[in-house]
Amino acid sequence: MKRLFDLFFTVIGLVILLPFFVLIAIWVKLDSPGEVFYSQIRIGKNQKPFKLLKFRSMGIGADKQGLLTVGMKDNRITKSGYYLRKYKLDELPQLINVLVGDMSLVGPRPEVEKYVKLYNSEQLQVLSVRPGITDLASIKYRNENDVLAAYEDPEAAYIQAVMPDKLKLNLDYIQRRSIMLDLRIILTTILPISFV
Repeated sequence: MKRLFDLFFTVIGLVILLPFFVLIAIWVKLDSPGEVFYSQIRIGKNQKPFKLLKFRSMGIGADKQGLLTVGMKDNRITKSGYYLRKYKLDELPQLINVLVGDMSLVGPRPEVEKYVKLYNSEQLQVLSVRPGITDLASIKYRNENDVLAAYEDPEAAYIQAVMPDKLKLNLDYIQRRSIMLDLRIILTTILPISFV
């Protein structure tokens, strides 16, 4: 049922958003040299790696300087990338990940292997379901970059405080998941962005 839900709304979303995909792609290409899309290996259901897609919002090779983005003034972020990130538009290509079955519309956000290796046995349960474009943790940490920017050591803060809290929220979601909860999470994700 969840897979049918994902496919139905993903196909509708892709059809409606296609013109915006084209406009964003042109904007990204004109703003800075490099590819329109950025892909990064994330760990999915049953610890299977997959390529997560985003519109590129940083300069080429920026991820080699660190996996975490700290604040919106990170000098690796392009001019178009600032707005793409602010309004979460860089995440839209993940609808393609949902279409091919790597992701779901709602589910624990997929993490990079570096941080998955730090999960304890309980936290690894978040990998028992398809990762999602949005989840309860994404809503709570909508401004995660700014939160981390307040710390002297952002990565340590992420590992010791933010990541465990996000995983706790994800485990709670897995216990309570339902189509109605997914709809509430989707609406809560979209509406605040629409009225920023």
